[in-house]
Amino acid sequence: MLSSNLTPYVVPAVLWCLIILSVITWALLVIKLVQFGRARALDKRFQKSFWTADSIEQGESITDNSSGPMADIAKAGFAVITGRDIAPGNKNLAHQIDRGERLERALRQQIERERRSLEGGLAVLASFGSTAPFIGLFGTVWGIMGALVSIGETGSTGLQAVAGPVGHALIATGMGIAVAVPAVLIYNFLVRRLKAGVHSMNDFAHDFYALCQQSGFQSGDAPVMRQSDLKDNATVGQKTHATA
Repeated sequence: MLSSNLTPYVVPAVLWCLIILSVITWALLVIKLVQFGRARALDKRFQKSFWTADSIEQGESITDNSSGPMADIAKAGFAVITGRDIAPGNKNLAHQIDRGERLERALRQQIERERRSLEGGLAVLASFGSTAPFIGLFGTVWGIMGALVSIGETGSTGLQAVAGPVGHALIATGMGIAVAVPAVLIYNFLVRRLKAGVHSMNDFAHDFYALCQQSGFQSGDAPVMRQSDLKDNATVGQKTHATA
């Protein structure tokens, strides 16, 4: 009796809930595409300016006037090689830590912060993709239960009395699947974009570390090595080690 009375409210509520989840899913897709696109454009512009700088000092100046994930990674790195990462009261103790290790840790931590920023909202999409079918199934089960109770009350067993309520209840399951499939596809697509972005940040951090290592982890007038120069030096070093 309770099911029959609540069915006109529960099933529509489930359908509206699924519609809201669908709207949020597509809105998140637009928001994340804008976020990833903006981050990629900023990183591309920053890398072009940074790797054409003539010195580390100029590269630091470019970094201070830039924004984006890679610029923030470079800022974290420059904070270490200039000593700005050390609180004044802890300067003597902190200087005992190897600067290269501090730089590596700072770059890794900044990459993790950027990753967390870019992956915001992905857990919501994953939750929608996994729960939407069950929400739809709940609406269907409740609708069928209400239809059966109503049939038991009226004693009508004709096809029209059964097919109408049951068919209406099955709409909820269909809606749940219609929400879950795009949510899962969008989640997988954005995760691939996120992994590609993190991979690019790791490559930049590796090149930045090599640059700082080449300058003795000091900020000064040392020329900034291009990415191709860093790779050439790495290749020469490997060949020299193999010859030895």
